[in-house]
Amino acid sequence: MSLNLRRLTLPLIAGLGLLGSQFAAAEEEIDTLRFGIISTEASQNQEPLWRPFLDDMAESLGVEVEPFFANDYAAVIQAMRFDKIDLAWYGNKSAMEAVDRAGGEIFAQTVPENGEPGYWSLLIVHQDSPLESVEDVLANASELTFGNGDPNSTSGFLVPSYYVFAQNGVVASEIFKRTLNSNHETNALSVANRQVDVATFNTESMERLEMAHPDKAEQLKVIWQSPLIPSDPLVWREGLSEPMKTRLRDFILSYGETEEQREKIAPLQWAHFSASDNDQLLPIRQLELFKQRASIAGDDSLDAEERERLLAELDAQLDDLDERLKAREAADAEQAEAGVTTAMAQ
Repeated sequence: MSLNLRRLTLPLIAGLGLLGSQFAAAEEEIDTLRFGIISTEASQNQEPLWRPFLDDMAESLGVEVEPFFANDYAAVIQAMRFDKIDLAWYGNKSAMEAVDRAGGEIFAQTVPENGEPGYWSLLIVHQDSPLESVEDVLANASELTFGNGDPNSTSGFLVPSYYVFAQNGVVASEIFKRTLNSNHETNALSVANRQVDVATFNTESMERLEMAHPDKAEQLKVIWQSPLIPSDPLVWREGLSEPMKTRLRDFILSYGETEEQREKIAPLQWAHFSASDNDQLLPIRQLELFKQRASIAGDDSLDAEERERLLAELDAQLDDLDERLKAREAADAEQAEAGVTTAMAQ
């Protein structure tokens, strides 16, 4: 190739490369942000609760914001996996599935308007039920109909699966006369209407039920409450463009600063949002591994050597999670102390 031809070709190649990158950037820009919303209750009930917040998001970001409702949590996880949604509100268990299997990344966490650092899983029965405790439920399980939560629900499934059932050496699907899986609202109404004997629920949904259906809430009796569950995360797909991530993060983390904004998310039982990341899932990952460990330890079909090998692997993973969780707690404590020191200095 002659020198003159090379001088002409190189700028042309560079120009084509620049043009290609511009096309790629243009393809990355979106005019509609698709927001996934897990099915804690019927979508026709959820849509009006979310609409004011989503409208503010659309106005701030300069794009349409389209809610995505589905009949179960798995559909929202799958939608993120196949890039059908750009971000979603999940519970911690479903967020873990989205992070591990759908290219999701936690970037924020809801802050409840009641000021609590999280919420609690519940077992509920009808107010007139003779059942008063987990022990009563387990003793009479073969005669009871159980309303379990969505398999990807933290408070409706994962937490009670471990604390109520695994720790007592039983599996819910095996001990009850009949087991049904439903969302929180359906479980509560089914108990109130005497269609199931006992069901999973949570404190956030209880507060919503007391507002929406106070007569039904009065028919419920709580017989068990879990340890604290971290507040729900917001998750975006990792492939979302960096400019959009920046704009979205700025909007979410500043939302709730005005009284008008707080009023718009009050029906969702939130006051504002805080920054978060995937480490929020560390306690949930521990629960999942504890549940697996309990299952393997009680599996008589495994020979002793295989059982010990699997348990050792799980114990190593649990030790690693424990170290990571301690490091995070220490960092959070140090940050909080630094904040107090700064405030006192001012």
